[in-house]
Amino acid sequence: MSSKGQFTGMRGVYLVAAELSHLGLIASPTSRSAIGADILATDQKCQRAYSIQVKTNATTFNFWLLNKEAKKIKSPSYFYVFVNLRPKGEIEYYIVPSFVVAIKIKVEKSKKGSIWYSFSLQDAKKYKDKWNLFENPK
Repeated sequence: MSSKGQFTGMRGVYLVAAELSHLGLIASPTSRSAIGADILATDQKCQRAYSIQVKTNATTFNFWLLNKEAKKIKSPSYFYVFVNLRPKGEIEYYIVPSFVVAIKIKVEKSKKGSIWYSFSLQDAKKYKDKWNLFENPK
């Protein structure tokens, strides 16, 4: 049985894929088991390709949880799209290059020894609606 979090994540993936399609890109969600990329996208002439990791929040809006690989996986064609699904229906998108995420990732250790990796809204703010990072093909 799918959890509420899984549905939130999938909603974010399809919302981002729709936005990429609106830009004129061909966007295809990957298998849920793919590490690092939720969406693979290319321009219509297949001259530019992008890997996109989508992180979606529906309740907490000042950070997104990541995995430890976020510090290592980076490329000029790899992006994160952080999504906030606000209660009144507003959707916020932050398009952040993977190099920025790798540098700005916060690592915290809980009292019980768990390690948490996150990216803050404060660090994402200047990337709000920066869809032009995908070199708008239109």
